[in-house]
Amino acid sequence: MQEDYYQVLGVDRNAPAEEIKKAYRGMALKYHPDRNPNNKEAEQIFKRAAEAYDVLSDPEKRRRYDLYGAEGLKGTETRGYNTFEDIFEAFGDIFGGGSIFEDFFGGGRGRGRAQRRGASLKCDIDVDFRDIATGVEKKIELTRKEVCEVCRGTGAREGTSPVMCPHCRGRGEVQQSQGFFTLRTTCPKCRGDGKIIESPCIRCGGSGRYPKKSVISIQIPAGVEDGTRLRLTGQGEPGDNGAPSGDLYCDIHVKPHPIFKRQGDDVLCEVPITFAQAALGCTVDVPTLTGTIIQVKIPRGTQNNETIPIRGEGFPNLYGYGKGNLLIQVVVEVPTKMTARQEELLREFAELEKKNVSPQQKKFFEKMKNFFI
Repeated sequence: MQEDYYQVLGVDRNAPAEEIKKAYRGMALKYHPDRNPNNKEAEQIFKRAAEAYDVLSDPEKRRRYDLYGAEGLKGTETRGYNTFEDIFEAFGDIFGGGSIFEDFFGGGRGRGRAQRRGASLKCDIDVDFRDIATGVEKKIELTRKEVCEVCRGTGAREGTSPVMCPHCRGRGEVQQSQGFFTLRTTCPKCRGDGKIIESPCIRCGGSGRYPKKSVISIQIPAGVEDGTRLRLTGQGEPGDNGAPSGDLYCDIHVKPHPIFKRQGDDVLCEVPITFAQAALGCTVDVPTLTGTIIQVKIPRGTQNNETIPIRGEGFPNLYGYGKGNLLIQVVVEVPTKMTARQEELLREFAELEKKNVSPQQKKFFEKMKNFFI
């Protein structure tokens, strides 16, 4: 059973954002792996706290979690904290730019020569309104800094190799003593690599990376909403020394449709009819998301803006809870131009209306009469 995120951080369900942040900071410091070496229980608590903070610090994720629990988070951008590198990359900033992880705990993890996760990337994808009814595959061209083919990622000119950093003697970090405390910080000369490049590679300039274009296929799920962010794990730039690649974040932008409007999983379609059709009833042709035309019966006496639902013709629910409806909103058009014969008939109809006042009009006149008494 999924553990309650509020209980993980030890906060009330109505706790403000600042209290949640403070609670997570306290747990991160208490259960940090550098403070609890070889303590598997502390490691698990550290990861659970990061997962809880990821959800409760985001207003939209928290709203969904409060309403639907863990099921409400499906389809949202949620991180998987399988390694400490994921946590330090995501939340190092709540400790002031990551300095507490670098300085207090000695350079953190995922930094330095051993492991440095690749950079995450972002892209924008435009999707047609009707495509999200069934889902669609999109191909995007992405420029990523891949491992240089000439130096194979070393950054050194062909025939040479990186040499040990003389400043940190290959450790990738330097120590500073302040009273009773010894602080370890990333080496400023080699930036934590432990090695420096004396003869840079001609192609990549010593970075070990070179921009390369790639074509990536992205599956857009059915029912996705405008503004949704999809996360493709490992599709960012490669990490250093075999470290995990970064992620690719795709922001989905749904193009507006000239006929349809979205309302949750439902689709609204405004259908204009004449006054006579509304009064006498009629049958109208209405398009659907799949491109087919269906016939919809408009009952006698239908009022302006009245809605007629067509079951199951909306968007599929992103979490698998069935499909929405197609909502036919009737718009009764009042004629602005009439022939002499039309006007004659309408005036005759108006005279008959005076003798047979409608229930709504009668109720209104009674209320108005009582208002002035």
